[in-house]
Amino acid sequence: MSAETGAKKLKIVFMGTPDFAVPSLEALVSGGYRVIAVITQPDRPKGRGRREAPSPVKEAADRHSIPVLQPERVRDEESLQEFISLGADLVALVAFGQILPKRMLESPKYGIVNVHPSLLPKYRGAAPINWALMRGETETGVTTIRLGEGVDAGDILLQEKTPIFPEENYGELSERLAGIGARLLLETIEGLIEGKIELKPQDHDRATLAPRLTKEDGHVNWGSNPQTVVNLIRGLSPVPGAYSILQGKQLKIFAAQAGSGRSEEKPGTVKELAGEALAVAAAEGYVLVREVQMEGKKRMGAKEFARGSGIIGEVLS
Repeated sequence: MSAETGAKKLKIVFMGTPDFAVPSLEALVSGGYRVIAVITQPDRPKGRGRREAPSPVKEAADRHSIPVLQPERVRDEESLQEFISLGADLVALVAFGQILPKRMLESPKYGIVNVHPSLLPKYRGAAPINWALMRGETETGVTTIRLGEGVDAGDILLQEKTPIFPEENYGELSERLAGIGARLLLETIEGLIEGKIELKPQDHDRATLAPRLTKEDGHVNWGSNPQTVVNLIRGLSPVPGAYSILQGKQLKIFAAQAGSGRSEEKPGTVKELAGEALAVAAAEGYVLVREVQMEGKKRMGAKEFARGSGIIGEVLS
C-alpha cells in the first residue's frame, strides 16, 4: 500500500478559521482524504450590521457537507471529550485561533500537523505575514510542525521558502502562502505515513515573535524613513489597514511607494500631487501615497481624493 493510499485511509480532523485556512481544507477534500469533522471558531458579528456570520472555514465545510464543531473554548471538558470521541488519527491545524490543551495534542496517533506561514523559528505568533512585511523581510515561507506545547514551538516537519516581491502586500502574500501551505500539508501527511520525515527541533534562541496586531500598530509614524512607512502600509493592506489622522478623522492608506529626493517639510506634510500619487514628507524623503480611504467614505485613488479634499499642505498626524 502506497503512502498516499495509507494517508487517505486516515481519519482526519481539520481545525482552522480564516480565509488562509480554506485552501488547505479544500486540498484535503479534493485530494480524496477522509476529513471526518471540521473544528472552527464560533460565528462572530461582522460588518456594519454586526450580524453573526460563519467563519470562512465553516462555509467551506458546509459546501462539502462535513460535520462542524464550534467550541467557544477547546479547553473545556465537554469540548475536549467531544474531540476525543471523534477518534482522529491525525489533526490538520491551520490558523485555528485557540491554544490546545496537552490532552488534545496527545490524542491523535499521528499528532497535530500545524501549517504556519513563516520560516520558523522566525515569526512565531498570530500575525507572521503582517510582521514579516512590516519589518521589510525579502524572504518568507511556510513551515509544517508537529504541534506541541508553547506557541508555534513544535518540531519542524517540512519547510518551503519563497521570496517576498517588492510591492507585495499582506493580502497578496497571504493568498500565495495559503496555496503553498495547502500543498505542503499534503506532502507532510504523506511523508509522516511513509516514515520519511525526520522531525527537526527548532532553535529556540533564534525565535522571533509576531504578536497579535493592535490598532496602534497601524498608526503611521511619518518621522520614519520612507521605506519603513511603505513596509507598514504593505503589511496591513487591505486589512486592517495602516492609517493616519487628517482633520481629526482616520485616513486609511492601502498602497504607497518610496519616492526620491530629500524632504525639507515637517514629517506628514502633504507636499503635492505627483502624477497619480500624493507626495507626503517622511524622514529624509517622501512617501508616494496611491490609494486611501477617508473615515466614512469609499476607498479611492489618491488623485481622486486630492481633488475633493483640499489635502495639499495639510499635515497627517
